[in-house]
Amino acid sequence: MKVAFYDTKPYDRECFDKYGSLYDIEFKYYETKLSEDTVRLAEGADAICVFVNDTVNSAVIDKLVAMGVRIVALRCAGFNNVDMKYAFGKVHVLRVPAYSPYAVAEHTIAMLLTSIRRIHKAYIRTRDFNFSLVGMTGFDLHGKTVGVIGTGRIGRAFINICLGFGMKVLAYDKFRSEGLDNGDTVRYVELDTLFRESDIISLHCPLTEDTYHIISKESLERCRDGVVILNTSRGALVDAEALLSGIKSRKVGAACLDVYEEEGDFFFEDYSGHIMDDDVLARLISMPNVIVTGHQAFLTREALDNIAATTVKNLTDFVALGRCENELCFRGSTAEDCGSGRCF
Repeated sequence: MKVAFYDTKPYDRECFDKYGSLYDIEFKYYETKLSEDTVRLAEGADAICVFVNDTVNSAVIDKLVAMGVRIVALRCAGFNNVDMKYAFGKVHVLRVPAYSPYAVAEHTIAMLLTSIRRIHKAYIRTRDFNFSLVGMTGFDLHGKTVGVIGTGRIGRAFINICLGFGMKVLAYDKFRSEGLDNGDTVRYVELDTLFRESDIISLHCPLTEDTYHIISKESLERCRDGVVILNTSRGALVDAEALLSGIKSRKVGAACLDVYEEEGDFFFEDYSGHIMDDDVLARLISMPNVIVTGHQAFLTREALDNIAATTVKNLTDFVALGRCENELCFRGSTAEDCGSGRCF
């Protein structure tokens, strides 16, 4: 089986080569992202393998079908970069629903602790032998209320960590996890309550029509003054301009972002020698109470191995059985189901 592998990074190859050799899959690696201009690189392949910032729109899908490529293997959980309604009946879209929820949850808490305890600033100061503590005062997590939007695997892993710190959790999810709400330290509430009562808000939900800009000018106005915003899920969950305005007005006390709405133009690449064209991102990074990482929350050895193993299993299962448990649209679903959360 031949697979065109887009947006390749050095850390991808080791695990995918290991599992590919075990199951007779030949990966052809391309550093470029998938787009209408690069889709032709998949000529002669049986499938393509793509990541979060690859574009799988109607034009790309039509070109894949014309070349006889009918399998799109996502090596990620999210699929907002795929036109699922258009893909229905044309290509089979497979994903990795869970690779390491702990990787993302732990990165989220690491960013939070770094921010509120000023660790990033202390690191810079002490390297200059500056041991002054002026301006370094943080706050305890113990006793604080954290609002968690999205209680899937990652959200629940994050909640468990927060409980270990002695925090109280207000949770929101359209599909509630049975047994999570204990009526005390973890309670499901409506969004309005979560916004009004949370000291910290962490996003762990997929990007859908319902969650697009769930952090907006209006929702921030309902939040407590000094609220801390964490996003390690999908960039467009946060209206970046509204967040920037909230930071400037002191409504938002801090923000920790591993994702960004327009990250596809910048993330995963080295732009250290270039002028940043995105003024909003540049201003966010320049803020002293904002921490930005480049979509690295998933990046652990365990997660990379799980991503490769699951992706290869998805491909081999589909070829051998004509189906895959991680296919987003399957026989019996409808075009309207695709991308709605009802077809998997």
